[in-house]
Amino acid sequence: MTITYIFHSGFALELEEAILVFDFWKDPRHVMPLVLMKQKPIYVFASHFHEDHFNSEIFQWKKQHGDVTYVLSKDIYKHRRADRSEGDVWLAKGGAWSDGRVDVRAMGSTDSGVSWIVEVEGKRIFHAGDLNNWFAARDGDDLGEKNRYEGTKTLGIDPEAHEKRYLGELKDILKVTSSFDVVMFPIDARLGGEYMRGASQLLERFDVRWFVPMHFTACGPQSAWQLASIAERHGATFWKITTTGETIDV
Repeated sequence: MTITYIFHSGFALELEEAILVFDFWKDPRHVMPLVLMKQKPIYVFASHFHEDHFNSEIFQWKKQHGDVTYVLSKDIYKHRRADRSEGDVWLAKGGAWSDGRVDVRAMGSTDSGVSWIVEVEGKRIFHAGDLNNWFAARDGDDLGEKNRYEGTKTLGIDPEAHEKRYLGELKDILKVTSSFDVVMFPIDARLGGEYMRGASQLLERFDVRWFVPMHFTACGPQSAWQLASIAERHGATFWKITTTGETIDV
């Protein structure tokens, strides 16, 4: 399997008989024109309606490549980002779909939409979407200031309750599987000092062969590299992405 980093949380995974594209937003290195030239069925996933995870440009790809299947979170049409007729498969948490080649389960998120478990050609792949421990518990009264991403106090969010919800989502995933060949997961340093907490908690609970960071656009790829030693301690190989358009064989 070859994985190409498109941008932000967007990836193209090429296997022997199929290509999977996750959470396309922007394509600064023009990855998709090359993908669309390949003579393999393409499965396009979007985890939720946020513009950094869903771009309606994906629907143009079917005009260039006849064999494209859109597997999308139901919140996308509920928020009127797309017409229901434009997607082939619409799933919410707990939903599943298979065409005999690709098996898909929609799992939960701590933000909008879903996360994805995809099984294809003997590989089990997880794309987290915006599932993360976004408001990890911290000590001290400067909690809101430490959270550079949103400002926890300003939003009135209880970090401990959010963490409990996140761990509950991981527990639901564990009911399906405890291992993945590839995990794509947010590592966003805007969260402050605990920005790797959610990833660490996932690695503690699952057997992960390859850990692929994402959602690090605002702080740069090197901010995500801090997780490498933690991933390796849990037996996972960490991909130190350096730039958009980069590929790796796993």
